[in-house]
Parts: sequence; C-alpha cells; structure tokens
Amino acid sequence: MLDESFQWRKEMCVNDLTESSIPRWLLEIGGIYLHGYDKEGNKLFWIRVKYHVKDHKTMLDKKKLIAFWLERYAKRENGKPVTVMFDLSETGINSIDMDFVRFIINCFKVYYPKYLSKMVIFDMPWIMNAAFKIVKSWLGPEAVSLLKFTSKSDIQDYVSVEYLPPHMGGTDPFKYSYPPLVDDDFQTPLCENGPIASEDEASSKEDLESDGKETLETVSNEEQTTLLKKINLTEHTSKAEENEKVDSKMKAFKKPLSVFKGPLLHISPAEELYFGSTESGEKKTLIVLTNVTKNIVAFKVRTTAPEKYRVKPSNSSCDPGASVDIVVSPHGGLTVSAQDRFLIMAAEMEQSSGTGPAELTQFWKEVPRNKVMEHRLRCHIVESSKPTTLTLKDSALAMSDKTSEDLYLQLSRLLESSRKLEDQVQHCIWFQQLLLSLTMLLLAFVISFFYLLYS
Repeated sequence: MLDESFQWRKEMCVNDLTESSIPRWLLEIGGIYLHGYDKEGNKLFWIRVKYHVKDHKTMLDKKKLIAFWLERYAKRENGKPVTVMFDLSETGINSIDMDFVRFIINCFKVYYPKYLSKMVIFDMPWIMNAAFKIVKSWLGPEAVSLLKFTSKSDIQDYVSVEYLPPHMGGTDPFKYSYPPLVDDDFQTPLCENGPIASEDEASSKEDLESDGKETLETVSNEEQTTLLKKINLTEHTSKAEENEKVDSKMKAFKKPLSVFKGPLLHISPAEELYFGSTESGEKKTLIVLTNVTKNIVAFKVRTTAPEKYRVKPSNSSCDPGASVDIVVSPHGGLTVSAQDRFLIMAAEMEQSSGTGPAELTQFWKEVPRNKVMEHRLRCHIVESSKPTTLTLKDSALAMSDKTSEDLYLQLSRLLESSRKLEDQVQHCIWFQQLLLSLTMLLLAFVISFFYLLYS
C-alpha cells in the first residue's frame, strides 16, 4: 500500500499541486471545497454532486482537485480527521460517476489513511441505492460503519445548524465564491487596534478615581489631605499587586510549550492556543513572535471568529531580532471554541519603509502573496486547574516511556521476524540446490537413455 501511495503521489504530482494547476472553472463552480465543522470538531469536506457531470475529458482535473484539497488540509491540520459531505440534493443520474466516487474512497483508504472521520450522504435518491451498494463493497466491512445516510430530518445529528446550508435545514449564510479559496475564511478580529479588557478596566478605574477626587473638594483641607494619602497608598498597593499578578501571568505565558520556526518569524506556541476554562477564569493567552531576519517584519493576525476575540496588537511590525507579545482574549462573555482558528501573516519590509498604520495598510495592499508567510493556530481549552506546562510535561514523559517500550517491542519483533525470514531464505536456497541437483541427474539419465536407445 505504501508503494502504491508513493506511485500515486508521483503520477499526480501532489507535492507540486497549486491553484494554478487546477482549471479555474473547476474552482469557480463550487463542487468541491472545505468549509465548516461537524459536531466533533472535524472539518467538513463538501462534494456537491449536482455540479458534477460524467466526462472522461475532465476526470483527471477533478482527481487533481480532490488531491489538492486533501493535501492542503493534511499539511495544515496534521492528522486531524475530515468529514466528507456528499450532498446529493437536486442530483440526477447523469451526475453519478462511479469511477470518481471510487477514486475518492481510495484516497482515504490508501493515500490518506486515518483521515476519514465519516462520510455523510445527504438526500440520496432511491434510484441510487444500487450504486451505493457497490460503494459499500469498495469500503470494506470496517469502513461501512463510517457511512451515514441522512435526510433533512436527521442530518443535525452530525452537523449543527450553524454549518448547514438552508436547503439542509441550517442557518449558515455561507455562499461559495472564488477567489479566494474558501478555507481562507480568516477575518480581522474585534477591536483590532482598540483596548483589551484589562485596559477597559483600568480606564473605568481612572474614571472612578476622578469622580472620587471631585467629591473630596467638599471636605476640609486636612481631611482631604489624609484621604488622598490613604487613596494613594491603596492605589499603589493595589497597582503593585495587580502588576505582580500580571507579571506572573505573563511569565507563565512566556514559557513556550513549542515553537514554530518559520523563515521570517518564530511563533510560540507552534500549533495550539491554550485558553483557560470558565471555572479557572484565565481566558487570556499569549502569542510570542520573534523576528529572525535582518529586516523589519510586518505581521497581522486574523481569526475565523472575529466577533469573539480581542487581539492586541493585530496589525504591527517587529524589529530585527526583537520579540512581540500578542495578547488574545475572548470578548465579553463569549466562550472559546475548539473550532476557532487564528492565522498569522508575516512579510519582510524594506529598510526605508515606514511602520505607521497608514504605511502598514499600504504595504499589505502591495506585497505579493508568494512573499507572505502564513501560519495557523488552533484553539484549545484547558479544563483542569493544573498548569498546562506541568500537564504537558507529565504527558510528554509518559508518552516518551510508552514510546520507548513500544519501540523496544517493535524492534524485538522485527529482529525475530528477520531471523525467521533468514531461516526461510536458507531453506529456500537449500531446496533450490536440491532441485537443481535432481534436475541435473534426471537430465543426465534421459540423455544416457536416448544415447543407449539409438546406439
């Protein structure tokens, strides 16, 4: 199976597939795309069958489009399963191409194993029952359980209404369009350059302090002086305590669990943003960017849920060799979802370029897309009160012990298999030599027999 997968990747030129490799009309029609999540948090891979027409001339391009999306997803999500949504609504018999369906199944059986969470078939016409009996035979007995035949009444068992289109009984206002690619659904977060929650609280405190000072004007001078001293002392102590708390939190934030080393920026954490649960109260998290180039690097942060998060700074620059801390916090009472994603975009600026808001806006309008570094982060909610660093460290140690044991067992089995194979090879060689000797004796006997017969 591994050889078959490598051969397929070579024939399809999977590593070199880009948007330009796919005919534009295939991308514009919206028959195949990634959008939304199921109830388990798996990405939805939509196949709108009504847009497909059986045509051998376009078969290779359609296969390349499937390979393009799966490879793009595999590189970004690194092993996270995907749910295939076969939308058969408004589909006629001319749209069913069994060779194409078989190719999609082989993609998940051979080329991208373990990536299929389930295959949801929506609104299948009765006339196609026979066709999908063949599909079941291709899947095999274990994978048949992944097939989910649904209608408008029960599809919400697998996908919530927010990610279902209206014709499936959902409320998703999404309408396919190209360009850009639809999985690039990152937008500017809320209050891009505005204050974060802590600054709002600080400003409210200042307002209260100013109101308090105005009321003190009615008090006598001695009492006013005494009260002001007390207020200043309490302010200093409370501010010192707050600063210590903030410093300790930031120090905890700045202990990177992992680092993504890009060509322009090192980004910590590498894959997931850890948010505290509602019970813990620690909802903020930190992204640390480090410039590893000799020039200024402009960066901006986008998210799939812009109404949920405050990000500061979300559009700025980083000097050569310097680091920038980006504070991400949920807005108001909105909860963090594991389905939310963040996108960090970075591009190298010229030495003469300015770094003000106007210059950065103009820079992002003019910078070529191929010079922009992109990195995606998932959201993760830490339920326990145990520090994330300790949890991950303990799990890493347990994983390393388990991995060592597994490797030792696998190595022992491999050596045993190698020994058995060597014994079998020796037996085969001995048997071949015996057969060769018997063949030579038989040949000599036959030659002698015919010689004596004719002489």
